[in-house]
Amino acid sequence: MRLYMHNKAIGEGKKEASPRSKEKIKGFVDFYHINMDDFEPSDIDAYDNFEDFFVRAHKPGSRPIHRKDDPSGAVVVADSRAVVYETVAESKKLWIKGSDFSITNLVMDKQLGPKFADGSVASFRLSPQDYHRYHSPVTGTIKCFRSMPGDYYDVDPWALRSDVDILTRNARDYVVIDSEEFGEVLFVAIGAVEVGTVKIHDEWQKPGSKITKGDELGIFQFGGSSIIVAFQKGRIQFDEDLLSVSRRAIAMDVEVGMSLGRAVGRES
Repeated sequence: MRLYMHNKAIGEGKKEASPRSKEKIKGFVDFYHINMDDFEPSDIDAYDNFEDFFVRAHKPGSRPIHRKDDPSGAVVVADSRAVVYETVAESKKLWIKGSDFSITNLVMDKQLGPKFADGSVASFRLSPQDYHRYHSPVTGTIKCFRSMPGDYYDVDPWALRSDVDILTRNARDYVVIDSEEFGEVLFVAIGAVEVGTVKIHDEWQKPGSKITKGDELGIFQFGGSSIIVAFQKGRIQFDEDLLSVSRRAIAMDVEVGMSLGRAVGRES
């Protein structure tokens, strides 16, 4: 059933690429109160179809990267709702309740997973109206890339709090970024029922590639989705405003480039 729904979504995505789908754009923008001044092009008539609109790009300067030249600060990776956890164990108790959730199961790698034992986790949930490109949280070097097939469960908050291990079963791409300030940082882009494509850009699939925080890592097409960013134990101090609401299991609205936290031991 999940595969059927996913394939159906891909079929719907093809419809969204048709010229006729352009008629949907204005209603979508009005319903979700999307500020088109943040995007380029800002004129909805400039998009050939709904698919082109869905993967619209930010206008330069509309999402400034917090202290872009300071590699000791990490940034938000997507326009989304964010929850942060000081430890992986905490995330399992507060939000991600699947009995088998762990970084090892998320990446399906018994050598990589333990590197993030008791580490810190940031979870970002995207909705259909969001900007569906995602960006690097830190500056560093791509260490590895992997694309993983899987199921297509929904990633809304109620689903995440169910007994199904959604984040460890959905289709996903991930990279590990080796950062001088943060150590190894895991970035996982996770698809959902409505997502036709989860894709990290080709240039970041190559080990050794240099990446700067705020660089565009990849793209989701057609639907909601989720991102997990994991840090090794003791390597990041998340911003207190994010921690404060996350401890109450409340997701905070965030935008690409906002401050996420600081490398531990570095001056602010």
